[in-house]
Amino acid sequence: MGVPTEHAGILGNGLWAHFIRQSFQDNGITHIGQDRLDEDSGFRVVLSSGAPKKTFIASYGAEAHGDSDTFDTLEPQPKDVVHISGNTLMDHTATGVDGFLLKAGTDPAARDYTLVINPTNTLRLVNDHMLEDLVLARPVWSCNRQEAMTLAERLGAPIDDSKVTIGGGLDDFMHQLCDGLGATLRAPLVVRVGARGAWIREPGGETIHIEGYPTKAVHTRSAGGCHTGVMCAMLAKGHSLAESVKIANAAASIAIQHSLNGVPQCPDYDEAIALIGE
Repeated sequence: MGVPTEHAGILGNGLWAHFIRQSFQDNGITHIGQDRLDEDSGFRVVLSSGAPKKTFIASYGAEAHGDSDTFDTLEPQPKDVVHISGNTLMDHTATGVDGFLLKAGTDPAARDYTLVINPTNTLRLVNDHMLEDLVLARPVWSCNRQEAMTLAERLGAPIDDSKVTIGGGLDDFMHQLCDGLGATLRAPLVVRVGARGAWIREPGGETIHIEGYPTKAVHTRSAGGCHTGVMCAMLAKGHSLAESVKIANAAASIAIQHSLNGVPQCPDYDEAIALIGE
């Protein structure tokens, strides 16, 4: 997407860490985080039989064994976008994330950078203290529908999905979900819904539907990471949240078409813009 990118997580020493470093080099990503020489980085195996549900087997490594000072040297610059992966909320490195959040404060207007959180489906297992500090930091929340529903349930936000059926009811429910959850979070909210695109809500504003770009699915991994990454890149370029999500919708659609071994491959900026212009 043409935006300089740095990775502040921990990298290990071994075969898997080598693959990660090579991928960073191939994609122009600079590693600014800590290095551990006594442990390799972890990996994840995805088992799929073609059915909608998949089985994930994770082996955690150096990235999961941080502590409270893991991100102490991280100093975001003006207009930077800091993305926090939900994967870091479930292990020892979460204490470092919590420390960074406390430094970030609770007023987004007082920060000269943007904070983005992309939680995982294991959000229901994040401890109450960690979740409270995340909510108080008021980042941009980028979720899929299930993650948003889990978050709403954890926070007691009013939702009712009883009228959502295969044939309809989704639009009304998404407005209800985003209005209720967005008001509870008091922060920008993006909820991705596959081919339907995404619904967004900013504090004090109305829920808006940003249409997606339907395509034939040939992937086994979610394109959510691509969507959030492109959204972050566009925010760093100065685009509004709505504009950023529109470009992210297009990029995610292309990524699904160009999956490699089931993993969506993010396109470049020009490809995404070309799809929007069709």
